[in-house]
Amino acid sequence: MTKDSVVRARIETSLKTNVEDIFSRIGLSTTDAITLFFHQVQLRRGLPFPVELPNETTLQTFAETDRGENLNRYDSVDDVFKKIGL
Repeated sequence: MTKDSVVRARIETSLKTNVEDIFSRIGLSTTDAITLFFHQVQLRRGLPFPVELPNETTLQTFAETDRGENLNRYDSVDDVFKKIGL
């Protein structure tokens, strides 16, 4: 199919930079990622992920981790699995 439409959006520069870095690491351009997103919306006839407000426990966890509290640190993936009992 011919790509002849343009999508324009204004977003924060830091968000764009950070997301484009992630796209680059997985081999996607911004255009590829937007096209993928649009195809998923079309296929699912809605957003391809749940959109919901975080509950009180999640908000508390976000606040704690933002302050550097209640974080678990691991030396390796093997250490993670060992500490969770796998």
